[in-house]
Amino acid sequence: MRNETEMTDMERTPLVEVRHLKKYFQINVGAFKTAALKAVDDVSFSIMKGETLGLVGESGCGKTTVGRTLLQLYKPTGGEIIYDGKKIESKSSLKEFRTKATIVFQDPYSSLNPRMTVMDIIAEPLDVHKLCKSKEERRERVLQLMDYVGLNSEHASRYAHEFSGGQRQRIGIARALAVNPEFIVCDEPVSALDVSIQAQVINMFDELQDKLGLTYLFIAHDLLVVRHISDRIAVMYLGKMVELAEAAEIYDRPLHPYTKSLISAVPLPDPEKARANKRIILNGDIPSPLKAPSGCPFRTRCHYATEACAESMPEFREVSKGHFAACHRLEEINS
Repeated sequence: MRNETEMTDMERTPLVEVRHLKKYFQINVGAFKTAALKAVDDVSFSIMKGETLGLVGESGCGKTTVGRTLLQLYKPTGGEIIYDGKKIESKSSLKEFRTKATIVFQDPYSSLNPRMTVMDIIAEPLDVHKLCKSKEERRERVLQLMDYVGLNSEHASRYAHEFSGGQRQRIGIARALAVNPEFIVCDEPVSALDVSIQAQVINMFDELQDKLGLTYLFIAHDLLVVRHISDRIAVMYLGKMVELAEAAEIYDRPLHPYTKSLISAVPLPDPEKARANKRIILNGDIPSPLKAPSGCPFRTRCHYATEACAESMPEFREVSKGHFAACHRLEEINS
């Protein structure tokens, strides 16, 4: 995470811009019938150079789909993806984009090929993009990447199943770094790891960002992890963006009722503060994306919902400098 004073004017310019991104999946719901599952529905945000944007929300809210659609692992249903001022639309722009943007997957157990050695796993992007002129150059690059993530050179000839979860995730991170990217989508990279290992991996992400000048979209459901690593935090609910602000602002002054509920569930280390903290319990369960409520998707679980909330989706607007939220009753709730 970069301090505001450390970020130059160049770093404050957007590296990644997502405008009105949509990703719908056609799901079979009966004989010869399909329905659109709106996994991501009209989501917009930008990520500055050298910044980490945290993306949080409940399981099934569309966080992972945002990351994969941004990288065009899923073809977008609608919207624009702009990288470093250039719109990603042609095959040539996509090919160039994929040498500058990579992903670290959630599960270190299923994302690595068990039949490949660590050397070949990490070198696969180098081979695909033909980035090494000789076997010796390839080997030296892989050993350099292994050193970046804290793996020993003797690990290169071993197989993924011989390593712990934390070590496997380090292999996945080294593979993501192989093409010398500028931007990495981190798709819940520590959720499958033991708590004792999570801190080590998070700190490594921080160190790599400072060392290599990386920009992250950090997807997670653990708000404590996101707060530690993120400069800004975006909150999603049922395919929609509901709030976006600086990390400290989100924690100290959440505006949206859903964000308030998420923050109230974060455990506090201070016993007195923990006792004083009032947990905001939501009504019911998250609705199915196949049958999303009309208007505001959060209204079926919101204590403040009115008839107006059922009639139209609230605009995702800037409430104060850099603080965006989507709620019809923001002023009343936060007065």
